[in-house]
Amino acid sequence: MPKERKRDKIKKLFQNPYRIVIFNDLNLHIIKQIRFNARTLVMALVFAVVFIIIGVTVLIAFTPLREYIPGYPTGKMRQMLIRNVLIVDSLDLEIQRRDKYFNDFRVMLAGETPSDTAVKHSALPRPDQVQFKKYDHDSLFKDEIAQEQTNLGINSGSVTRGGVAGLLFFPPINGMITGKYDLSNGHFGVDIVGKLNARISAALDGTVIFAGWTIDTGYVIYLQHDQNLVTVYRHNAELLKIQGDKVRAGEAIAIMGNTGKETTGPHLHFEMWLNGISINPEDYIKF
Repeated sequence: MPKERKRDKIKKLFQNPYRIVIFNDLNLHIIKQIRFNARTLVMALVFAVVFIIIGVTVLIAFTPLREYIPGYPTGKMRQMLIRNVLIVDSLDLEIQRRDKYFNDFRVMLAGETPSDTAVKHSALPRPDQVQFKKYDHDSLFKDEIAQEQTNLGINSGSVTRGGVAGLLFFPPINGMITGKYDLSNGHFGVDIVGKLNARISAALDGTVIFAGWTIDTGYVIYLQHDQNLVTVYRHNAELLKIQGDKVRAGEAIAIMGNTGKETTGPHLHFEMWLNGISINPEDYIKF
């Protein structure tokens, strides 16, 4: 019996209607009245709580208000964290390159061959498998040697440009030329000064044939193009491509820097070589 009475009381609590009346205390005039029961009141409270939770979540997720929450990083802090991660990654890569360089140098001083350049014996052909081709005239060999010397030489006179003059070059960087092309002083390119951390772009579509570190000119990248043309980008702070990558004209390949013993400040040393002969970049590109 006591249990049934409690149930009846609970049912009446949810079924009985209630009313909130607001009236003027001076003349007892009714201003506002609200009718409800316990069931509708509970549902209204649940919807209000859900609405508040959703509203707070939206404000935190899609507005800058989340930065005022204690412990939540600000936009500048997140940018700094990302930048620090990139710097740490670059430093780690640089340390690995330096360690490999010094290790290979020590191995060569000891008269040994670095592990990554060693030739496997299984890849070498046996003496009885080598085929020699005999030529009746050694003039062919002499002509090939003469042609290689001509292609690799530095011509101080005119250069046969062929179809290169008709190509549309993309300036690797926009800036001021501080060092002119001068073969008499052994300066086979132009020095260009630009903005700090400026991007270096590929002058033409091509393929990366070398990307690495040299003692004299720091981080260097070579691109092979059509018409047997090669462009060279020296003194970079960081290389964005590796050997074998295909690049498009105007695509970022490096970051301007100040690396190498021969540098005199942040700049790009840019060279162009046609058929193994140095040519003046200012004849083809407006910087």
